[in-house]
Amino acid sequence: MRAVDLIQKKRDGGQLAAAEIGFLVRGLTTGEVPDYQWAALLMAILWRGMDADETAALVAAMLHSGTVIDLAEIPGPKVDKHSTGGVGDKTSLILAPIVAACGVTVPMVSGRGLGHTGGTLDKLESIPGLRVNIPLDDYRRIARDCGLVFCGQTAEIAPADRQLYALRDATATVESIPLITASILSKKLAEGIDALVLDVKCGDGAFMPTIDKARSLALSMATIGQALGTPVRCLITAMDAPLGRAIGNALEVAEAVACLRGEGPADLMEVTLALAAEMLLAAAAATDRAEALDRCQRTIADGSALARLAGVVAAQGGDPRVCDDPAGVLPAAAERVAVLAPASGFIERLAARGVGQASMLLGAGRARVDSVIDPAAGVVLHKQVGDRVRAGETIAELHVNEPHLAAVPAAMAALTAGLAISQQPVPVGSRIIERLSGEQQVNQS
Repeated sequence: MRAVDLIQKKRDGGQLAAAEIGFLVRGLTTGEVPDYQWAALLMAILWRGMDADETAALVAAMLHSGTVIDLAEIPGPKVDKHSTGGVGDKTSLILAPIVAACGVTVPMVSGRGLGHTGGTLDKLESIPGLRVNIPLDDYRRIARDCGLVFCGQTAEIAPADRQLYALRDATATVESIPLITASILSKKLAEGIDALVLDVKCGDGAFMPTIDKARSLALSMATIGQALGTPVRCLITAMDAPLGRAIGNALEVAEAVACLRGEGPADLMEVTLALAAEMLLAAAAATDRAEALDRCQRTIADGSALARLAGVVAAQGGDPRVCDDPAGVLPAAAERVAVLAPASGFIERLAARGVGQASMLLGAGRARVDSVIDPAAGVVLHKQVGDRVRAGETIAELHVNEPHLAAVPAAMAALTAGLAISQQPVPVGSRIIERLSGEQQVNQS
């Protein structure tokens, strides 16, 4: 078996067998198939695609390129959630404690932000002392003791994915749905979970800008997960505007704490509770969606979800006082710059991508993988889509420190380029677009 023959086969539209895909993935991790051949194969996959059998074989090969964690010692179901990335999306920080407080273990292997989107690990690391790079033994112990754990991808988990992720970024093949499916599922199935809930973002600030592409990815994930023995439930959610009011790492942690106190923005809580309810349903911890939502809401009302967050923060070396007094624990930016409304009316558009780019320019995100982020930087929205605004009123506040003060004009331009004000009231719809499970699609009513 030669890599060049398999590249040619895929280039010409052929189907790769499971054994051939296994050979290529093993060759990547051992060095027998060099990066330049995999770069050619990635481009062939982007153009020619992969069918469900090929994608399942790729997921399995990447999954078994490293350690598959066994959490059988922890009683009860284990369920995780994954988001395809958005602006202001701190739902993991909120729903994991909620679901854990409902008795379902949530072992999360999360990622970092890149470009205009944020990453769960970066948000968590804004909490002083908190460690996300933890050994697998600690991962198991914390998941058992706290009911949840937040961990970065270790060297043992799907090493082939780390190599392919870097190659995809360098070869303009990131948007291939089979490759996205393989990347996400190989990491998630290595966690030792029984089910997965996927949040596919759709719109201006998402990697899947159209509903058709978002639906294709959701169905791919659900179908392949089911084929490999792990049920996958999917929500397609709107990401035309930022989720919640805080964009930036420490700012989003503070907003997550507010949500667990029952003080969260309506749009953020809608998506968070919908995802948490799907996790309970996937774990058979509720008989229907109404019961699942009720159980989730009660963990906020009785404080048990917030207590779970404090517990896992302490277990991972962080300062649990962040759950009592975020402002007294989290880093804060030295400067705040107001973005003022140019006219009176109603916020018709506040584009997620522009707000995310503004946050990145202020130091909250990464232009490159090796960029250093400022945990205190970001944007706080005083107005959201649908809100009434007067000319000269503050729409948003830029949080910035000295090294990035020069970027304030560019950040302001990025944010205001996506701003539109209407003279007529603007209706605000649900953030939940569709629910999908396996190959069955259920439209959101």
